[in-house]
Amino acid sequence: MTEMTRVRGWAAALLACVIAAAAAGCRNQDKQRGGGDTKATVEQTAFGKTKDGRPVDVYTLTNRNGLVAKVMTYGATLTEMHVPDKDGNKASVVLGFDNFERYEQGHPFFGSTTGRVANRIAKGQFTLDGKEYKLVTNNGPNHLHGGTKGFDKVIWKAERVKSNRGPAVRFTYLSPDGEEGYPGALNTVVTYTLTNDDELRIDYEATTDKPTILNLTNHSYFNLAGEGNGDVLDHVLTVNADRYTPTDDTLIPTGELAPVEGTPVDFRKPTRVGDRIKSFGEPQGFGYDHNFVINGREGQLKLAARVRDPKTGRQMEVHTTEPGVQLYTGNGLSEKIVGLSGRPYVKHAGLCLETQHFPDSINHEEFPSVVLRPGEKFRSTTVHKFSAK
Repeated sequence: MTEMTRVRGWAAALLACVIAAAAAGCRNQDKQRGGGDTKATVEQTAFGKTKDGRPVDVYTLTNRNGLVAKVMTYGATLTEMHVPDKDGNKASVVLGFDNFERYEQGHPFFGSTTGRVANRIAKGQFTLDGKEYKLVTNNGPNHLHGGTKGFDKVIWKAERVKSNRGPAVRFTYLSPDGEEGYPGALNTVVTYTLTNDDELRIDYEATTDKPTILNLTNHSYFNLAGEGNGDVLDHVLTVNADRYTPTDDTLIPTGELAPVEGTPVDFRKPTRVGDRIKSFGEPQGFGYDHNFVINGREGQLKLAARVRDPKTGRQMEVHTTEPGVQLYTGNGLSEKIVGLSGRPYVKHAGLCLETQHFPDSINHEEFPSVVLRPGEKFRSTTVHKFSAK
């Protein structure tokens, strides 16, 4: 063996060691981030029974990076969403409970699919094609989130579905003609996908046999410090909106699309949630309960909001095809509500970013339409992208 051959051999061995060390380091970093080599799975487990004996199941979605989302058939509800912080420590970042009985007792829409029409309809009435419809008024003088038995309180059928993006579950519900006062039999599909890019993607579809109205959203309360870890006042929020919809004293829009500039609802630059929250008293309950007009074209996936917890480094971006997003800061929460971790959900323990059409759109011709007709298919997508640094 020549001297040159020996040198080449040593160099090759050294290079192999460097490559092996780098690969091991990457694997260790993957483990710190919460995975990297976890098998993507969907598991179905029993969660309880309703008072009339109907079974309720939970589907647990785990992506290749070890993120976990749990969704139950009652209300097609997101009950848990486990993501790592900057040090790789996982926690559920959505408010919820560890048993079904607590959900059935009543709760402020934690993680629920809300509909047929999310948000408010003024005085619980609207006119469609010349016919007047009257709905229950379950929020002061107004109709809220589909009524006394909206989509959040029904059992959805569920099935695993194949997706190249990651583990997924499809939920379906056929709402009969006249349910909660709404016209038309409405067939609704909600698909949750936990992508291998660390996104919780929610796709909505619906068809009807009569003209009706529809506005679907997910009503999760997020606390990126981990549910039960105090309030979200130190979270830093950005909302991609130059305008919002001012309301009357019952939170019904006036019809104006007003600029956010110079107001306490200007989140165009990263802003601490608690900095201006005391600008609002009743009826907001000392906090935010505002709809923003998202910049960009309706129907195209675009950034709605970004929120970050400085302590844990967790960040969530929300992208949607919807024209609006409702910021609600858990103004009605109190220590009487004890959550998943056994800790109380204090006032402002979570914030909602409800992607949607604008409140009371059916009574405002100038707002994007919420009317769905036979032969049409409603489609909507919202993506929650998680990261930590």
